[in-house]
Amino acid sequence: MTSIIKADDGAVSGITGVTTTSDNTGTLELQATSGLVNMNNVTGGMWLPNGTTAQRPASPQAGQMRYNTTTSQAEIYQSGNWIAFATSGAPSVSYLVVGGGGGGGVGGSRGGGGGGAGGFLTGTLTVAPSNSYAVTVGAGGAGGSNGATTPSGGNSVFSSVTALGGGGGGNESGQNGQNGASGGGGSGATLGYVAGSGTVGQGNNGGAGQLLSASNSAGGGGGGASAAGGASSTGVAGNGGAGTASSITGSSVTYAGGGGGSVFSGTSGTGGAGGGGNGGAATGIAGTANTGGGGGAGSDNVSVAGGSGIVVISYSNVYRAATVTGTVSSTSSGGNYIYTFTGSGTITF
Repeated sequence: MTSIIKADDGAVSGITGVTTTSDNTGTLELQATSGLVNMNNVTGGMWLPNGTTAQRPASPQAGQMRYNTTTSQAEIYQSGNWIAFATSGAPSVSYLVVGGGGGGGVGGSRGGGGGGAGGFLTGTLTVAPSNSYAVTVGAGGAGGSNGATTPSGGNSVFSSVTALGGGGGGNESGQNGQNGASGGGGSGATLGYVAGSGTVGQGNNGGAGQLLSASNSAGGGGGGASAAGGASSTGVAGNGGAGTASSITGSSVTYAGGGGGSVFSGTSGTGGAGGGGNGGAATGIAGTANTGGGGGAGSDNVSVAGGSGIVVISYSNVYRAATVTGTVSSTSSGGNYIYTFTGSGTITF
């Protein structure tokens, strides 16, 4: 048990006044049956328990407080994390904003173009404490269908930062790859349709498609955040462009890879590193959710969607924790709060 010093009103125990119970655990507990422990007429200060980060309690409980000599900050344990005391919101934050990937095109009896990756934007932004900021996470573009333009991905937005959606891949019926953050790959079709263009600072161009024969063609790969989509060649569809890595979450993750193109008879393209889906002789592989990867192209009038985007916000935990709504998770790593939005919501600093 624990050594106890108790101020008792006698309502439960029948004993009034100060009582003590001792043991040898080394733990001391103060109890007051009124629920209040006052320090009246005391003009000095009270020492908080103090020690290094490594000396934190092994099994902390919500509401425990201490002074961390490693960080030189008072801290409190709440919501499963040690949180530094702070009096104001963060003046600036780091961000990663990735748009939704474009849908993969279809080739019918020919080759479709891979979807372009969503825009990849990272940097720092000045924010106003106590202000609420809307966060939008862009959806991946739906897979293409023959005779229609393949949908591009949706934009992701945090404050003044907008990452564009990736362009949809081209279809056999004659569409070029769509423009976007990264361009969608061009379909093979009769003329070998051109790829979509990327946006400077957000992504790269898609790869062009190529007519192989009267009954076969190969689509180009969708562009990625770090590289353009590959153009098709004889019997080989274009690969998706590679994405870009970020460690804002505390570990390195690659985002915004382009989708691979498809070919009816030959080798389909591989999705770019960072969530881009592979092309397929029948059905392509979808872009990975919350990476902004482009969708892989298909050949049999069936294709797949691009991956949804993501918004990640990080800042020092010497400031107070943010209030968030929507589809979001929060962690602490490396002295920072990290808020990862996989769906739209708000954040207030």
